Amino acid sequence: MHPQRIEPAIGQESVWDYPRPPRHESSSDLIVVQHGNDKLAETRNSLRVLETSQPPAYYIPMDDIDTTRLRPSQSRSLCEWKGEARYFDLETDEGLIEQVGWYYMTPSGPYQALRNHAAFYAQKLTCSVNAELVAANEGNFYGGWITSAIVGPFKGGVGSSFW
Repeated sequence: MHPQRIEPAIGQESVWDYPRPPRHESSSDLIVVQHGNDKLAETRNSLRVLETSQPPAYYIPMDDIDTTRLRPSQSRSLCEWKGEARYFDLETDEGLIEQVGWYYMTPSGPYQALRNHAAFYAQKLTCSVNAELVAANEGNFYGGWITSAIVGPFKGGVGSSFW
């Protein structure tokens, strides 16, 4: 059983109103991903994936990502809806940061729009939506971005795996 849904205020969304299976939608929000002072991505052309109990994940077109320091990871995972996720690492002056983001090379069925897009973990990088720094999803599996426009409770923390 999951905890009680937080009632959203005007202008907010509850992750408990998001669908399962997830849906994706176009977003013109300004999305920026950085490591230190280095900008890795900036776009107003992302896809926002919304899934029950999880903050939105923003998928950025590869054309809007500086891929020069991204390295393929050997890691893989499987989403029952989107298919096989592949991960990438970030090469920095300080060393390699593992699994900073993921993508679907051949997304399944209705998620074909995610092809040639990648998402990033706010746990490992500095990410913002319309200049608001996002909070990372708890845990290390889900890559949702929490802003003031989103209310939970959010899946990902200790004890939430069976929500």
